[in-house]
Amino acid sequence: MDAADPLARLRVAVAGEGRPTSDYDLNPTRPEPRPLREAAVLIAVEERAGAPAVWLTKRSSRLRHHPGQVAFPGGRIDPGDGSPEAAALREAWEEIGLPAKGVEVLGVLPAHETVTGFRMTPVVGRVVRSFEPVLEAGEVEEAFTVPLRHLADPANYAVRSRMWRGSERRYYAVPWGPHYVWGATARIARALADRMA
Repeated sequence: MDAADPLARLRVAVAGEGRPTSDYDLNPTRPEPRPLREAAVLIAVEERAGAPAVWLTKRSSRLRHHPGQVAFPGGRIDPGDGSPEAAALREAWEEIGLPAKGVEVLGVLPAHETVTGFRMTPVVGRVVRSFEPVLEAGEVEEAFTVPLRHLADPANYAVRSRMWRGSERRYYAVPWGPHYVWGATARIARALADRMA
């Protein structure tokens, strides 16, 4: 990372061209074209202890969909949002109490198609005002940060597999401490890492 601007590589990565990603990138078959629900996530980067770190959440274990999984703050784009950026900022406020006015949006990455039928737009933002997370207890069990340096290093990613709906599915994983970051979240992070490399 550049000492003068620790986010220099991130800014270049966000500004560059890229291709969409998918939960199917590591798997031989794709579904037929299907309608996808629009969603957005916020890759919120904050300087912590002098180094950039990315905010992640651990979803509540009581949720019906993806309980206990690690994810970027985010969710469906509502009709009143107006843009993926607005949706990602709204969701981050609702889930972890990150004020929208405390985030400088740096740009968006190409959309990511999930196996569960979402087209997710990753929005990259710099947290410009420090905040204390306030968790939406019904959705979020924990909010924590992972050093951007860890997520930006392709060597930290492994390809794993598991059975899903009767077939083996391969996916990226990038563990951090006690947290197992995998699936769509790890795929989006890996795409960002490739752009930063």
